[in-house]
Amino acid sequence: MIFRMTTEDLKKLLEGYRENRVSERDAIKALQRQSFTDLGFAKVDTQRELRKGFPEVVFGSGKTPAQAVAIAAELVDAGQRVLLTRVSEEHFKALKKRFKNAKHHDEARCVAIEDKPLPKRDGVIAVLSAGTSDQPVAEEAAVTAEFMGNRVNRLYDVGVAGLHRLLARLDELQNANVIVVVAGMEGALPSVVAGLVDRPVIAVPTSVGYGASFGGVAALLGMLNSCGSGVTVVNIDNGFGGGYAASQINSLCAPTNATPTKSSISKHK
Repeated sequence: MIFRMTTEDLKKLLEGYRENRVSERDAIKALQRQSFTDLGFAKVDTQRELRKGFPEVVFGSGKTPAQAVAIAAELVDAGQRVLLTRVSEEHFKALKKRFKNAKHHDEARCVAIEDKPLPKRDGVIAVLSAGTSDQPVAEEAAVTAEFMGNRVNRLYDVGVAGLHRLLARLDELQNANVIVVVAGMEGALPSVVAGLVDRPVIAVPTSVGYGASFGGVAALLGMLNSCGSGVTVVNIDNGFGGGYAASQINSLCAPTNATPTKSSISKHK
């Protein structure tokens, strides 16, 4: 039998311990039990939500449709919402056959499996793309952030070749808690944005460009060498990483439930 513990399970365990319905010995044993499912080809981390506040996200590229379905099934059985990134049409067809509530975000190459979306927390994440060709990576960032319970404002095709397009949306930039900027070519847009706002900027280089862009290396190096303060850079084409980091930052700005203090959980007699 595989043991799975969600955040709600942990709350019930602590409540039981506080109210003398669960002994210290049993509480320790519950926390020490196996927290992953071994499928042979994958060890599914069913307790990641408990540690990080969000379930394991499945990277579809390199996995067969059958493997993607099996991993998703373990997470769903554990009562978790599932996001799969870099999926193909074949992946989606297999997932939709097993999970009727699977939703395909075609441009983002993502599949979301959930009964209902998370409530949206306060604050807005702005996702920018320099050009239309950068939009699939930007959509991966936007879909990830939305799936994690954030409001997302998309500002696409606002690159530096036509700076007036960006300046026309300045109010929206300044009202965001965090900004994800996706750009290929020379990767200049994050530096420009960072010079206009007092918000954290997450730069996502893309592989869009001609020969000397070296598959996104030129944009990556340009962003790493940005003179704009407050720019953090993720890997080439990693829209998921940008959206995930933006969600973590935005969650710090939103009201949260008070964390139980040591004294509040140590009343066990």
